[in-house]
Amino acid sequence: MGTLVIATKNKGKYLELKKMLGDISFTLLSLEAFPHIEIRETGASFDENALIKARVTAKETGLPALADDSGLEVDALKGEPGIFTARYAGEHATDEDNIKKLLERLKNVPFDKRQARFMCSLALAFPDGKIFLEHGILEGFITLKPCGIEGFGYDPVFFVPDLGRTLSEISVDEKNRISHRAKALEKMKKHLYML
Repeated sequence: MGTLVIATKNKGKYLELKKMLGDISFTLLSLEAFPHIEIRETGASFDENALIKARVTAKETGLPALADDSGLEVDALKGEPGIFTARYAGEHATDEDNIKKLLERLKNVPFDKRQARFMCSLALAFPDGKIFLEHGILEGFITLKPCGIEGFGYDPVFFVPDLGRTLSEISVDEKNRISHRAKALEKMKKHLYML
């Protein structure tokens, strides 16, 4: 049985990926197990940041590493927050801070003009330098106010038309079937079976 490092210190993201990887039998670790590893996301795109995280983690741990860089792109804001999704309202912003800033920036935009998408770039790096990159997208709209209690990040304001609800109004299991991360991970699984 192999070991895979999920290259994140974000507990919500780690638990989500761990749950989605439940049917693959290997040991999962997060970057919490390697406190000495510091990764600077200096890329100009989700792809670049995912690749940086995966490569650094694989090199530093000597283990295969899976790294996700994902974020929210809002059409009315010309793609913001984009690669700054997690720190939209500042370096140490909470989910609530980020949502507040997003809703403030969209305050005069009607609901039908609030198209948005969650993008996910998922990179798998091996210590020998081998790399795989997969993508997932979930389309939706930004609501006028937060709704629901599940999930994390921007889930309370991300409305999925096919469901008629926000990501915070559905179960974690349901989200894990349709999310941008789930779509990218489904494509990545064929590479994970090589572990």
